[in-house]
Amino acid sequence: MKVLAVEDSREIAVSIRDFLSREGYICELAYGFEEAREKLALFTYDCILLDIMLPDGNGLELLKFIKKEQIQSSVLILSAKDALDDKISGLEGGADDYITKPFHLPELHARLRAIYRRNRLAGSNMVSFNEITLNTDTLEATVNDIVLDITRKEFELLLYLVVNKNRVLSRQSIAAHLWGDYTDNLANFDFVYQHIKNLRKKISAANGADYIATVYGLGYKFNATSA
Repeated sequence: MKVLAVEDSREIAVSIRDFLSREGYICELAYGFEEAREKLALFTYDCILLDIMLPDGNGLELLKFIKKEQIQSSVLILSAKDALDDKISGLEGGADDYITKPFHLPELHARLRAIYRRNRLAGSNMVSFNEITLNTDTLEATVNDIVLDITRKEFELLLYLVVNKNRVLSRQSIAAHLWGDYTDNLANFDFVYQHIKNLRKKISAANGADYIATVYGLGYKFNATSA
């Protein structure tokens, strides 16, 4: 999962990033309204952790921007203990959930996973397509009931492809989703090709169909229509 944490307290923001990174997430930080808006205009995120009180704006206004621009990211509000009105306004404005400060990082992680399952995986930790099954809790992928020997990045890549089946995904968007926004300035994305190649080989070894189509000049597509 790729997360943007919008939080003006650098101590809290860094602790969130470090914790989520240890859990295998890509977590980017924005310390203010304008910085967050710029990132949201350039990059995509699965979930946004949104503090209400920002030094150069209000988090609820940023939420309005997210909805107006139809940014397809879940939103978890980071709310002050006594800010009931902010919680209500945030939920009515389209936020998915809120967590009250101070919070424990494992609880934040649990809320993120719940939102992701609800919004992207239809409430389940299991994602299946024909002979392919992915367990997002155990990070286990099976093809024809054979457990694949894949890396975490290969699992995340396969999940990203399956969840976005029949959509063309550019090499740049795949790289940014799995490795973070710093890849935006790389000269090439040959490492994405290598991961795709390895994934295809391992699925084929388990007698799985090759659903991953190369769209020349653009990227890749999990081609479910030809299943």
